[in-house]
Amino acid sequence: MATFNIDITREHCPMTFVKTKIELSKLKQGDVLNVLVSEGEPLENIPRSSVEQGYNVLSVTETETKGTHLIVIQK
Repeated sequence: MATFNIDITREHCPMTFVKTKIELSKLKQGDVLNVLVSEGEPLENIPRSSVEQGYNVLSVTETETKGTHLIVIQK
């Protein structure tokens, strides 16, 4: 199992999930993607859309940087 990271805090919907989905498609089964997102639509949409696409959202936590969250998704 490998872990990968993507920072999409400067992206806007719908590109936030598009970029996340592209990165998830590169992973092998069991790999984990850490997605750094801003509050708002990405924080709501990425976990929901990931589950709808068949991925496992392991956690959603607020980071030390105000307004930024970490979403951990497993393929």
